[in-house]
Amino acid sequence: MDALQQLLKTFFDWQAMGGVIPQMLTVGLPNTLILAVSSAVLGCILGLVLAVMGISRNPIPRWIARIYTDIFRGLPAILTILLIGLGFGPVIRILTGSTNPFPLGIAALTLMAAAYIGEIFRSGIQSVDRGQLEASRALGFSYTSSMILVVIPQGIRRVLPALVNQLIALIKDSSLIYLLGLLSSQREIFRIGNDAAANTGNLSPLVAAGVLYLVLTIPLTHLVNFMDKRMREGKRAKIEPDEVAAVVGKGA
Repeated sequence: MDALQQLLKTFFDWQAMGGVIPQMLTVGLPNTLILAVSSAVLGCILGLVLAVMGISRNPIPRWIARIYTDIFRGLPAILTILLIGLGFGPVIRILTGSTNPFPLGIAALTLMAAAYIGEIFRSGIQSVDRGQLEASRALGFSYTSSMILVVIPQGIRRVLPALVNQLIALIKDSSLIYLLGLLSSQREIFRIGNDAAANTGNLSPLVAAGVLYLVLTIPLTHLVNFMDKRMREGKRAKIEPDEVAAVVGKGA
Protein backbone atom coordinates (compact mmCIF):
# COMPACT_ATOMS: atom_id res chain seq x y z
CA MET A 1 0.00 0.00 0.00
CA ASP A 2 2.88 2.35 0.68
CA ALA A 3 4.14 1.83 -2.86
CA LEU A 4 0.67 2.54 -4.27
CA GLN A 5 0.35 5.71 -2.19
CA GLN A 6 3.79 6.84 -3.36
CA LEU A 7 2.77 6.20 -6.96
CA LEU A 8 -0.42 8.21 -6.59
CA LYS A 9 1.38 11.04 -4.80
CA THR A 10 4.18 11.21 -7.39
CA PHE A 11 2.20 10.88 -10.61
CA PHE A 12 -1.43 11.65 -9.78
CA ASP A 13 -1.36 14.58 -7.39
CA TRP A 14 -4.50 16.43 -8.50
CA GLN A 15 -3.47 19.61 -6.74
CA ALA A 16 -0.16 19.71 -8.63
CA MET A 17 -1.99 19.04 -11.89
CA GLY A 18 -4.57 21.72 -11.22
CA GLY A 19 -1.88 24.28 -10.51
CA VAL A 20 -0.22 23.85 -13.91
CA ILE A 21 -3.14 23.15 -16.27
CA PRO A 22 -4.24 26.83 -16.63
CA GLN A 23 -0.77 27.82 -17.84
CA MET A 24 -0.68 24.84 -20.19
CA LEU A 25 -3.97 25.93 -21.74
CA THR A 26 -3.17 29.64 -22.03
CA VAL A 27 0.55 29.46 -22.95
CA GLY A 28 1.57 25.90 -23.76
CA LEU A 29 -1.34 24.88 -25.98
CA PRO A 30 -1.14 27.89 -28.38
CA ASN A 31 2.64 27.53 -28.68
CA THR A 32 2.37 23.79 -29.33
CA LEU A 33 -0.23 24.39 -32.05
CA ILE A 34 1.88 27.15 -33.60
CA LEU A 35 4.90 24.83 -33.75
CA ALA A 36 2.94 21.88 -35.14
CA VAL A 37 0.71 23.69 -37.64
CA SER A 38 3.44 26.03 -38.94
CA SER A 39 5.88 23.18 -39.50
CA ALA A 40 3.12 21.07 -41.05
CA VAL A 41 2.21 23.77 -43.58
CA LEU A 42 5.83 24.55 -44.45
CA GLY A 43 6.64 20.83 -44.48
CA CYS A 44 3.82 20.20 -46.96
CA ILE A 45 5.16 22.89 -49.29
CA LEU A 46 8.74 21.63 -49.12
CA GLY A 47 7.56 18.02 -49.18
CA LEU A 48 5.60 18.60 -52.39
CA VAL A 49 8.72 20.09 -53.99
CA LEU A 50 10.71 17.03 -52.88
CA ALA A 51 8.02 14.71 -54.25
CA VAL A 52 8.09 16.40 -57.66
CA MET A 53 11.88 16.27 -57.64
CA GLY A 54 11.72 12.60 -56.68
CA ILE A 55 9.67 11.68 -59.75
CA SER A 56 11.50 14.01 -62.11
CA ARG A 57 12.91 12.63 -65.35
CA ASN A 58 16.15 14.44 -64.56
CA PRO A 59 18.41 12.29 -62.32
CA ILE A 60 19.98 15.30 -60.56
CA PRO A 61 16.84 16.51 -58.71
CA ARG A 62 15.92 12.88 -58.09
CA TRP A 63 19.22 12.24 -56.30
CA ILE A 64 18.98 15.53 -54.38
CA ALA A 65 15.52 14.58 -53.11
CA ARG A 66 16.70 11.07 -52.23
CA ILE A 67 19.76 12.27 -50.30
CA TYR A 68 17.70 14.87 -48.40
CA THR A 69 15.05 12.29 -47.51
CA ASP A 70 17.58 9.69 -46.39
CA ILE A 71 19.38 12.18 -44.13
CA PHE A 72 16.40 13.72 -42.37
CA ARG A 73 14.48 10.45 -42.04
CA GLY A 74 17.55 8.69 -40.71
CA LEU A 75 18.67 11.23 -38.10
CA PRO A 76 17.03 11.16 -34.65
CA ALA A 77 14.63 14.06 -34.20
CA ILE A 78 16.48 15.31 -31.12
CA LEU A 79 19.76 15.49 -33.05
CA THR A 80 18.20 17.43 -35.91
CA ILE A 81 16.67 19.95 -33.49
CA LEU A 82 19.97 20.43 -31.66
CA LEU A 83 21.88 20.75 -34.93
CA ILE A 84 19.54 23.39 -36.34
CA GLY A 85 18.80 25.21 -33.10
CA LEU A 86 22.22 25.20 -31.44
CA GLY A 87 24.49 24.58 -34.43
CA PHE A 88 23.08 27.21 -36.78
CA GLY A 89 21.63 29.38 -34.01
CA PRO A 90 24.79 31.49 -33.49
CA VAL A 91 25.08 32.05 -37.26
CA ILE A 92 21.47 33.20 -37.46
CA ARG A 93 21.99 35.53 -34.48
CA ILE A 94 25.02 37.09 -36.16
CA LEU A 95 23.17 37.60 -39.45
CA THR A 96 19.84 38.80 -38.05
CA GLY A 97 20.63 39.95 -34.53
CA SER A 98 17.67 37.91 -33.25
CA THR A 99 18.06 35.64 -30.21
CA ASN A 100 14.60 34.11 -30.58
CA PRO A 101 14.92 30.28 -30.81
CA PHE A 102 11.27 29.77 -31.78
CA PRO A 103 11.75 30.13 -35.58
CA LEU A 104 14.70 27.73 -35.41
CA GLY A 105 12.46 25.17 -33.73
CA ILE A 106 9.89 25.55 -36.49
CA ALA A 107 12.66 25.23 -39.09
CA ALA A 108 13.93 22.00 -37.53
CA LEU A 109 10.45 20.48 -37.38
CA THR A 110 9.80 21.60 -40.96
CA LEU A 111 12.94 19.95 -42.30
CA MET A 112 12.07 16.67 -40.60
CA ALA A 113 8.42 16.78 -41.63
CA ALA A 114 9.28 17.55 -45.26
CA ALA A 115 11.33 14.36 -45.55
CA TYR A 116 8.35 12.23 -44.50
CA ILE A 117 5.69 14.29 -46.27
CA GLY A 118 7.72 14.23 -49.49
CA GLU A 119 7.63 10.44 -49.50
CA ILE A 120 3.92 10.49 -48.71
CA PHE A 121 3.23 12.81 -51.63
CA ARG A 122 5.49 10.82 -53.95
CA SER A 123 3.72 7.56 -53.21
CA GLY A 124 0.34 9.24 -53.67
CA ILE A 125 1.30 10.79 -57.00
CA GLN A 126 2.77 7.54 -58.31
CA SER A 127 -0.38 5.65 -57.29
CA VAL A 128 -2.46 7.66 -59.79
CA ASP A 129 -3.21 5.60 -62.87
CA ARG A 130 -0.93 6.33 -65.80
CA GLY A 131 -3.99 6.72 -67.98
CA GLN A 132 -4.87 9.97 -66.22
CA LEU A 133 -1.66 11.56 -67.45
CA GLU A 134 -2.03 10.11 -70.95
CA ALA A 135 -5.66 11.29 -71.20
CA SER A 136 -4.76 14.83 -70.21
CA ARG A 137 -1.87 14.86 -72.68
CA ALA A 138 -4.28 13.69 -75.40
CA LEU A 139 -6.48 16.69 -74.61
CA GLY A 140 -3.58 19.01 -75.35
CA PHE A 141 -2.16 19.64 -71.88
CA SER A 142 1.60 19.83 -71.49
CA TYR A 143 3.36 17.38 -69.16
CA THR A 144 3.73 20.08 -66.50
CA SER A 145 0.10 21.19 -66.75
CA SER A 146 -1.07 17.59 -66.63
CA MET A 147 0.88 16.96 -63.46
CA ILE A 148 -0.23 20.19 -61.74
CA LEU A 149 -3.90 20.10 -62.75
CA VAL A 150 -4.68 16.38 -62.97
CA VAL A 151 -2.19 13.99 -61.37
CA ILE A 152 -0.91 15.83 -58.28
CA PRO A 153 -4.38 16.83 -56.94
CA GLN A 154 -5.52 13.20 -57.17
CA GLY A 155 -2.36 12.00 -55.47
CA ILE A 156 -2.73 14.48 -52.61
CA ARG A 157 -6.33 13.45 -52.02
CA ARG A 158 -5.28 9.81 -51.68
CA VAL A 159 -2.74 10.53 -48.94
CA LEU A 160 -4.79 12.88 -46.74
CA PRO A 161 -5.01 10.32 -43.88
CA ALA A 162 -1.22 9.92 -43.91
CA LEU A 163 -0.82 13.72 -43.78
CA VAL A 164 -3.02 13.94 -40.69
CA ASN A 165 -0.88 11.20 -39.14
CA GLN A 166 2.16 13.38 -39.79
CA LEU A 167 0.46 16.30 -38.02
CA ILE A 168 -0.02 14.03 -34.99
CA ALA A 169 3.69 13.19 -35.07
CA LEU A 170 4.58 16.90 -35.24
CA ILE A 171 2.40 17.68 -32.22
CA LYS A 172 4.38 15.12 -30.23
CA ASP A 173 7.78 16.11 -31.66
CA SER A 174 7.14 19.74 -30.68
CA SER A 175 7.86 18.65 -27.10
CA LEU A 176 11.56 18.40 -28.04
CA ILE A 177 11.83 22.12 -28.85
CA TYR A 178 12.30 22.84 -25.13
CA LEU A 179 15.96 21.84 -25.65
CA LEU A 180 16.55 25.15 -27.42
CA GLY A 181 15.87 27.19 -24.28
CA LEU A 182 12.61 28.89 -25.14
CA LEU A 183 11.51 32.10 -23.48
CA SER A 184 8.89 31.93 -20.76
CA SER A 185 6.16 33.10 -23.14
CA GLN A 186 7.23 30.55 -25.79
CA ARG A 187 7.11 27.41 -23.68
CA GLU A 188 5.04 24.56 -25.11
CA ILE A 189 3.01 22.02 -23.15
CA PHE A 190 5.84 19.68 -22.24
CA ARG A 191 8.23 22.45 -21.17
CA ILE A 192 5.65 23.89 -18.78
CA GLY A 193 5.04 20.47 -17.27
CA ASN A 194 8.75 19.74 -17.07
CA ASP A 195 9.52 23.05 -15.35
CA ALA A 196 6.72 22.51 -12.82
CA ALA A 197 7.96 18.97 -12.12
CA ALA A 198 11.51 20.24 -11.58
CA ASN A 199 10.37 22.99 -9.21
CA THR A 200 8.09 20.80 -7.10
CA GLY A 201 9.85 17.43 -7.32
CA ASN A 202 6.51 15.91 -8.34
CA LEU A 203 5.90 14.29 -11.75
CA SER A 204 2.16 14.95 -11.82
CA PRO A 205 2.56 18.05 -14.07
CA LEU A 206 4.17 15.80 -16.70
CA VAL A 207 1.18 13.47 -16.49
CA ALA A 208 -1.06 16.51 -16.99
CA ALA A 209 0.98 17.41 -20.07
CA GLY A 210 0.55 13.85 -21.37
CA VAL A 211 -3.21 14.05 -20.89
CA LEU A 212 -3.32 17.31 -22.83
CA TYR A 213 -1.34 15.71 -25.68
CA LEU A 214 -3.89 12.88 -25.71
CA VAL A 215 -6.72 15.41 -25.91
CA LEU A 216 -5.05 16.81 -29.04
CA THR A 217 -4.03 13.58 -30.75
CA ILE A 218 -6.88 11.14 -30.05
CA PRO A 219 -9.51 13.13 -32.04
CA LEU A 220 -7.02 13.41 -34.92
CA THR A 221 -6.42 9.66 -34.77
CA HIS A 222 -10.13 8.99 -35.08
CA LEU A 223 -10.29 11.52 -37.91
CA VAL A 224 -7.60 9.55 -39.74
CA ASN A 225 -9.56 6.32 -39.28
CA PHE A 226 -12.75 7.98 -40.52
CA MET A 227 -11.04 9.46 -43.58
CA ASP A 228 -9.36 6.17 -44.40
CA LYS A 229 -12.62 4.24 -44.12
CA ARG A 230 -14.48 6.85 -46.17
CA MET A 231 -11.89 6.75 -48.94
CA ARG A 232 -11.83 2.94 -49.06
CA GLU A 233 -15.60 2.46 -49.02
CA GLY A 234 -16.57 5.58 -50.91
CA LYS A 235 -19.57 7.80 -50.29
CA ARG A 236 -22.81 5.90 -50.04
CA ALA A 237 -25.20 6.69 -52.84
CA LYS A 238 -28.32 8.46 -51.64
CA ILE A 239 -31.51 6.50 -52.45
CA GLU A 240 -34.21 8.73 -53.86
CA PRO A 241 -37.85 8.26 -52.76
CA ASP A 242 -38.88 7.16 -56.26
CA GLU A 243 -36.27 4.41 -56.20
CA VAL A 244 -37.52 3.20 -52.81
CA ALA A 245 -41.10 3.12 -54.11
CA ALA A 246 -39.99 1.14 -57.15
CA VAL A 247 -38.26 -1.45 -54.96
CA VAL A 248 -41.32 -1.74 -52.70
CA GLY A 249 -43.55 -2.09 -55.73
CA LYS A 250 -41.48 -4.96 -57.09
CA GLY A 251 -41.61 -6.74 -53.74
CA ALA A 252 -45.40 -6.48 -53.73
